[in-house]
Amino acid sequence: MTDRTLIKNLAALADGPVSVSGWVETVRDQKKVQFVILRDESGAVQLVNPATREAESPEQQPALELTESISALSSGTFLTVTGELKHDERVKLGGLEIKISGLDVAASALDSPIADDSSIDKRLDWRFLDLRRPEQNLIFRVQTTFLHALRTWWVQNDFIEIHTPKLMASASESRAELFEVEYFETTAYLAQSPQFFKQMAQPAGFGKVFEVAPAFRADPSFTSRHATEFISVDAEMSWVESHEDVMRMHEQLLVAGLTAVAEKHGAEIEAAFGVTVTVPSLPFPRIPLAEVHQILEKRGYTVPRADGDLDPEGERRLSEYVREELGHEFVFVTDYATGIRPFYHMRHEGDASLTNSYDLVFNGVEISTGAQREHRVDVLIEQAKEKGLEPEELDFYLDFFRYGVPPHGGFGMGLSRVIMLLLHQSSIREVTYLFRGPNRLTP
Repeated sequence: MTDRTLIKNLAALADGPVSVSGWVETVRDQKKVQFVILRDESGAVQLVNPATREAESPEQQPALELTESISALSSGTFLTVTGELKHDERVKLGGLEIKISGLDVAASALDSPIADDSSIDKRLDWRFLDLRRPEQNLIFRVQTTFLHALRTWWVQNDFIEIHTPKLMASASESRAELFEVEYFETTAYLAQSPQFFKQMAQPAGFGKVFEVAPAFRADPSFTSRHATEFISVDAEMSWVESHEDVMRMHEQLLVAGLTAVAEKHGAEIEAAFGVTVTVPSLPFPRIPLAEVHQILEKRGYTVPRADGDLDPEGERRLSEYVREELGHEFVFVTDYATGIRPFYHMRHEGDASLTNSYDLVFNGVEISTGAQREHRVDVLIEQAKEKGLEPEELDFYLDFFRYGVPPHGGFGMGLSRVIMLLLHQSSIREVTYLFRGPNRLTP
């Protein structure tokens, strides 16, 4: 038996016997010849069979049976094909084809309930079929390459990978966005972020840590950028002097990830999505939030939010400015007001109204929040009180700081948002393997 060959590897083979396995994409059953487009996880190839419609002798019976088997194939059927590979530049699909000598159906398929023009909701209902599209395959290959590059950069720079619990006894951020879970005789909460636990690694002496894991937000938002379960990319490190150290780490990390994607998938992304992957220059632009407001107002837009935080339209307009004036797809918005930020963000020395924090905006959408954390326990307690929090409820967190912790900082970043914006997709639903939102818990 000939070993299975991935379709992407056929071009490097000489003409001769091969075996390929995949699913039927299309069948063209003509009178004198049959064509099948077979696709696997790596690509597509054309199969051909000279049709035999009648068996005038016993010797022709196998050819007739093969023809009838091909005629009966439905789109989506999984099968293995053996045959003769032939390179032929006249074949539009890859310049090669396989003349079928035998096929073995592993699993036949019903007609697909979705079509190219099906709505996103219907496609998500049948996600396992929707994911067969080559663009979807590419999306998750890009994500794999991107994450591998991030991990490689972290490991090369002495970061430790951690895995924090997703069941928590209390809130990590806002109680308004918590999912409650029955937990034996008490109530647990699904983690909104690994914030407290990645900070715990600092007094533990780990120095630099990262995590790529699920996070949960009970936020009833139906926008293109929100999900109730998402993959959060987090990092935290000791001995920072300000949020500038965190931004420097963050931008170097992203350059490593985007460089890997451009090198491995740039041509495929251009062909599939019409998008050129640009590796950003260092350093990324940095603009204080107060200056951002001035820039937007000069360009005819006033951010409507009372707290001064950027709204989606403000982010889009800021990105237009940065792209036009600075030639960049990324921008750090820095120095957020205390009222917008959590109690654990460190405040500016000499100006307690501002925090050592930032948001990172990529192609018009915020993808990350980062900051230097407050590491002095007495200051933390006062800042928690100012936010209306009871220090007693934060005792497990405050204990980290009662036993000594170095100055530290980090960020959390939404993976799906990054991939969505990188590939210029309209929604994180397109780049999430199985999306979870306020009205979607299946499949």
